[in-house]
Amino acid sequence: QLVESGGGSVQAGGSLKLSCAASGYTDNTYCMGWFRQAPGKEREGVATIDSDGSTTYADSVKGRFTISQDSAKNTVFLQMRALKPEDTGIYYCAATVNCGFGFREERYTYWGQGTQVTVS
Repeated sequence: QLVESGGGSVQAGGSLKLSCAASGYTDNTYCMGWFRQAPGKEREGVATIDSDGSTTYADSVKGRFTISQDSAKNTVFLQMRALKPEDTGIYYCAATVNCGFGFREERYTYWGQGTQVTVS
């Protein structure tokens, strides 16, 4: 089970930090990802982090977002800075067995319920 938290409303240029707590499995070999879905748009990948700490980012968030993890607490974070209105959406965390899948959603086995981020 994945549970996201930390969403909210913020003005453009502001920051938010999302958390994703994993329970029910403790396999640290999982690759964790953050996705988002803006109103009226398809869900898109934002960032991934592998068990060895290697990361990937969508071009739209590079330099502004940072994904990190606390393996001891089975928690993944997404620090978002310099937020823009186009960052608005529901943010989901997800887990897959291999970060080589990139942002291919069908390869992600576990999904959280999502947390709303609104930038105005």
